[in-house]
Parts: sequence; structure tokens; C-alpha cells
Amino acid sequence: MNQRKTVWITGASSGLGLHTAMAFRDDGWQVIAGARSFGDNPAAIEGVTCLPLDVTSEESIRAFCEKAAVVALPDALVQCAGMLVLGSCEETAPEEFRRVIDTNYLGMVRMNREVLPLMRQNGGGKIVMFSSINGLMGIPFQSAYTASKHAIEGYAECLALEVKPFNIQVMLVEPGDHRSGSDKYRPHAAAMNDGSPYAAAYASATKQIHHDESNGSDPDILGRKIAKALDKKRIPFRKRIASPDQHLAVYIHRFLGARINAVILRKYYIK
Repeated sequence: MNQRKTVWITGASSGLGLHTAMAFRDDGWQVIAGARSFGDNPAAIEGVTCLPLDVTSEESIRAFCEKAAVVALPDALVQCAGMLVLGSCEETAPEEFRRVIDTNYLGMVRMNREVLPLMRQNGGGKIVMFSSINGLMGIPFQSAYTASKHAIEGYAECLALEVKPFNIQVMLVEPGDHRSGSDKYRPHAAAMNDGSPYAAAYASATKQIHHDESNGSDPDILGRKIAKALDKKRIPFRKRIASPDQHLAVYIHRFLGARINAVILRKYYIK
């Protein structure tokens, strides 16, 4: 009988989800990974069970959970599926906001609704949800992504209070900028163009965002830190994994007034 702990991971085909899945595998966990692309490539990650999963579809989530449960019930669920749309608040369409929130936030809500009964059946478990530094502070031209991450922060606080009697723990992971992002999951709002009243500021901010991500932290280290955190009996509610300057930015945002924060952020992103 397999005595290894089992983790189910969403959004595991690329980016931080992929690095996290490999870190759990290397840490000795049995990993069952989900992503839309795995339907075409079930052996996408060596040593990992890869199953198709679209977190925007309740039918896909149910199918994933049924197949994964045949392999092993989850000791932990790590939710990494996510996307963003770059654009001004004014020119990001409601449908573009909906796509981001449907994936980043409601995708987690759907997964939890299916997995929580399994964890109660299994005597407990650990749920990890990827938030972001953006879940704590806003950045220009990332409003849809920031809104979705703020929603996750509030939802996680409610969830942690409710599931504690069932021996289920909740952890928010708040990454700063890390290398490995894919432009496939970072589309620009359809209305953004050179004629936009925000064009100059948008070009400056997106250039800075791209620079910060390209020169960000090592995603393998992030994956290992999450795996090591879940090796412990008790996990923290929040785990921020970021560079020292990004930790500092969060503290500044928390303790300084809105006007000073706005000056600092505009100066950084909009040259």
C-alpha cells in the first residue's frame, strides 16, 4: 500500500504551477497534476500523474476529481491555475474581467467545493491557494488580476475559519515576481492601442512589469518552499515568497498613507 502523501495541483502545465508540481515530486510526494493541456499529453511531467482539468468548468473539475481519487485521495490541494489581462481599468472589458476572475478566483471556489468532502472523508487535509503580492496592493494596469487576488485573500480567511473543525488547514501563498511566466496567460486588453489616452503610461508600466518578471526570483525555490511548508504538521495561514524589496513594498503599503503609496507606485511604474 502506498504510504506517500498525495497532493493534487491545478494549473500545473506551466509557470509556477509546473515548478511547484516538480518540487513536490522531488520532495517525495505522489503528485496528481491538472491542466487543460494534459488532455493531449498525459505524460507531460515525468513522475507525475497528469490529468486534464479546466477550472472554469464544473464538469471538468468533477471528472478530474473522480479520476484523481481512484489514484489517491488528497492530503493536500495546491491551486496554481491563473491568468491576467493587462489593460487600463477603463479599457478592460467586463468580459475580460470575468475571464480572469472565473479562472483565478471562482476556479478555486469550484475546486474546493469538490475537494472538501473528500478531505473530510479522509480525516483532514491542507488547502493551498495562490494569491499574490497583488492580493495585498494594487499595481497600475493589472486591475482584473489584482481584483481576483484580493477576492482570494478574503475568501481564504472565511474558509480557514469554517474548515478548522474538520482538521483542514488553509494557506495563502503570496508570490512576488518570479521567472517562468508565459505571455499566453498575459494577454493585453483588446481595447488597448496607441490611440488610448493611457498609451504612454501603459507602455511604461508594462515595460517595468515585464522587466520585473524576467528578472524575478527562482521559481524552483518557490516550489521547494511550498513543499517544505506542507511537510510540517502545521502550516502558516500566509506565506509570502518574494524578494526583499517586494517585502518592503508590502510593509510600506500597509503602514504609509494612500497618498504616499500612490506617489511611490506611480513613480516606479509610470516614468
